[in-house]
Amino acid sequence: MTLGDVLRARIARNGPIGLSEFMAECLLHPTLGYYTTRDPLGAAGDFVTAPEISQMFGELLGLALAQAWHDQGRPARFTLAEPGPGRGTLMADALRAARAVPGFADAAQLTLIEASPALRARQAETLRDHAPRWIESFSDLPRQPLFLVANEFLDALPMRQFVRAGPAWRERHVGLQDGNLVFGLGPALPQPALQARHDDTRDGDLVEHCPALAPIAETIGARIRDHGGAAVIVDYGDWRSLGDTLQALSGHARVDPLADPGSADLTAHVDFEALALAAPCAHSRLTPQGVFLERLGITARARNLAARLTGTAQAELIAAHRRLTHPDEMGNLFKVIGLYPEGAAPPPGLIP
Repeated sequence: MTLGDVLRARIARNGPIGLSEFMAECLLHPTLGYYTTRDPLGAAGDFVTAPEISQMFGELLGLALAQAWHDQGRPARFTLAEPGPGRGTLMADALRAARAVPGFADAAQLTLIEASPALRARQAETLRDHAPRWIESFSDLPRQPLFLVANEFLDALPMRQFVRAGPAWRERHVGLQDGNLVFGLGPALPQPALQARHDDTRDGDLVEHCPALAPIAETIGARIRDHGGAAVIVDYGDWRSLGDTLQALSGHARVDPLADPGSADLTAHVDFEALALAAPCAHSRLTPQGVFLERLGITARARNLAARLTGTAQAELIAAHRRLTHPDEMGNLFKVIGLYPEGAAPPPGLIP
């Protein structure tokens, strides 16, 4: 039985399901979910993330966190955390680069938040020299200084979609028509969580709301407020959500999200305003990824690496630098925001 069969049977029995439930099942169903059944990364997978494009990405983020740790008095014990660490590539590159900052790696307790058994196995292999431990949720983060990096994690959180109908909202659902999964709209109802969106929307506008985003931001922000630390969060999205951003990727191409549930990665743009307002600590300005990486010195690092290379290897490095930073590639699509204690400096590469 496929996940599509499971969902069609459930809908036939109980009626349409919300988009958040559909996404959660597609991504995390215990036996048929996308992340629980495969390693989706790389050329043989469905998408490539920045750490897989070039070591420079993880190196610069690692140095940024290490500098933030140094600026906050070099706490003797802290949590170094990453949710959704993929294969562990970003963290491995970050820790290698951070060896240049004495004491950082020795003080770090490496903590990973990962739901996929397949990816946990890859992370254990990649990070075997750093004694990683895994936790189930953000609420399990130790109550001590927290230095966290998150890259393309929040975009995979299940979200809800609503279409404005006068003073109310109609929620987008997944239902059945002639035995096929289809999108539809529920009845017009008040949505207190969207009250503020009446000021910037019109009838027919679609907005997205991620129920898990605020609790995650609150937990990370509370650890940083109470114990110190910093978070660097990289994802695609913007300051405020407007319009349908749901997409499904399979084999590095967009596909119909309803066509074959569980076989494609489902994501949506991150509402960084909602994240920033929910975090009970200071936040930086939202910054394009290209600008952030240039501030951290990616061009100088690329030139240094390129000087040691020739031919195809050098050309690939130049292409990777462009892909990470150019406005027409990942440079503007992806954004970066930092969380840090009130009165402290933001992580390097970001401004208040």
